[in-house]
Amino acid sequence: MTIKDKAALAKKASIRMAAVASDVKNNALHAIAHALTENTDKIIAANQADMSAAAAENLAAPLLKRLKFQSDKIQEAVDGISSLIHLPDPVGVTLSAMELDRGLELYKVSSPIGVIGIVFESRPDALVQISSLCLKSGNAVMMKGGSEAARTNRILSEIISAAGISAGLPSGWLTLLEARSDVSDMLKLDHSIDLIIPRGSNEFVRYIMNNTTIPVLGHADGICHVYIDKRADIDMAVRVCVDSKCQYVAVCNAAETLLVHREIAREALPVLKAALEAKGVEIRGCPETRNIIDAKPAMEADWSTEYLDLIISVKIVASMDDAIDHINTFGSGHTDAIITSDKSRGTRFMDLVDSADVFMNCSTRFADGYRYGLGAEVGIATGKLHARGPVGLEGLMIYKWRLIGDGHVVSDYSGPDARTYTHKLLKKRFGE
Repeated sequence: MTIKDKAALAKKASIRMAAVASDVKNNALHAIAHALTENTDKIIAANQADMSAAAAENLAAPLLKRLKFQSDKIQEAVDGISSLIHLPDPVGVTLSAMELDRGLELYKVSSPIGVIGIVFESRPDALVQISSLCLKSGNAVMMKGGSEAARTNRILSEIISAAGISAGLPSGWLTLLEARSDVSDMLKLDHSIDLIIPRGSNEFVRYIMNNTTIPVLGHADGICHVYIDKRADIDMAVRVCVDSKCQYVAVCNAAETLLVHREIAREALPVLKAALEAKGVEIRGCPETRNIIDAKPAMEADWSTEYLDLIISVKIVASMDDAIDHINTFGSGHTDAIITSDKSRGTRFMDLVDSADVFMNCSTRFADGYRYGLGAEVGIATGKLHARGPVGLEGLMIYKWRLIGDGHVVSDYSGPDARTYTHKLLKKRFGE
């Protein structure tokens, strides 16, 4: 079967997926969670084979870390599915209702996008998250993972697809693409695929964005900042900075740059240096930073680098406005945080930093669909159309306008004896 045939099957499945009942979808999610648990040993074996092959081919350390999908990650994936089951069905929600005239009612109702195309590197957990979110939101999904995770992705897709079909989902609701050429072919299928979501490196995401006419939802970089304000509690600042940088370095919501207000720098930087270096972090500092602590010199390129490693750049700023300007200049619009005891300053920072996620007094690592209570996420969006930040169920929905009349015709509303529209808001849901 060609990729065009597979896409046609997915398109057909997406029409049926849009009308699958809530209990059927939740039963399918239960079946998938159970099947993943029952097949843990097989999944681990497949992933270990991928890990060994990737290590032999000298896969970059951050990608190798993302590739690992052992018992703890499997359990996290199952927990994410369980959380998703308890979320309300996003399909068929009445977003607004209006009477245009007596007996003529207009409803704006949520509906699935259709066929979601996902292209991702490493991270087999992404396959589980994305397929389960697409299922709950009534979308069909076509997925292309990296060759480094071929064995893991194959067994996961087989388990998830079969469990879903056995629970009543249409054949073709999930498709795994494996050939290298499938990516370029997939990007040409604008008549079958409604949205592309890429997950991977900056270069990889840019390639996707530049080579398709299909709408793309994603982000190219995760250059996240923590700004320590002059009114910060230093103990809190150290705790948050260490977590933002070190809790898991190979992810897009890990902090890459630390900005420190000049008035607190001499007190804060030595403590921060000790805490970060205890975790093995290499510090690259601006000249003013290096006058206070020993650090490698930061180059201009460091301010726009996503390290995904135990490296952080540090810059002293003269004011909060300077910190905001730096973030809006060098940041990627992903996640940025301020540490301050002054709520008004924190609110101003959140108002002016032009990012999808802006935090006060907490780690950048909270920028995550599961932690937001979205069940999971299909990815992070840093653009300003449709969805922004962690994209969960809501980001996989659009809407339909549904108009119900009683023989109404437009000609009655024109001419000298035209009827007038009432445009009266209704407090009712579609179908009531």
